[in-house]
Amino acid sequence: MNTHSTNPATPRHLPPAGASDALLTELDHVGIAVPDLEVAKEFYSRVFGLQVVHEEVNEAQGVREAMLGVGDSCIQLLAPLTPESTIAKFIDRAGPGIQQVAYRVTDVKAVAATLRERGVRVLYDEPKIGTAGSLVNFAHPKDCGGVLIELVQPTG
Repeated sequence: MNTHSTNPATPRHLPPAGASDALLTELDHVGIAVPDLEVAKEFYSRVFGLQVVHEEVNEAQGVREAMLGVGDSCIQLLAPLTPESTIAKFIDRAGPGIQQVAYRVTDVKAVAATLRERGVRVLYDEPKIGTAGSLVNFAHPKDCGGVLIELVQPTG
């Protein structure tokens, strides 16, 4: 229990402000693998009232994606472009569902280097271009409790 906060709206699990040397600055999005992007967008709109705030095709990653705004974060719907894409293989292996959790970082190269120093495998030697031109890299799920962690350095 966090006894440092006197604000009843502050979650008890949060450390006091300034008490962390965190590499991750905030939640960017949760990536959900879907077989059909149009069907998934319609579902999230109809059921949850969410709207698409950004949509693009990322040929290099083999996905068609839509970002749906949720507060200061997003849900990223990821549909495969081809049966050989990483997302198609994920869906074949695990079925549709949460594929990754993405966190914002201020310097993706520096964070990746720190993770490597701490024994965490990072998927790429250099960052790749992600959604809306951001720089991204991924921490291996086998080193992160079974969760694929995306590191996102937004542009601008």
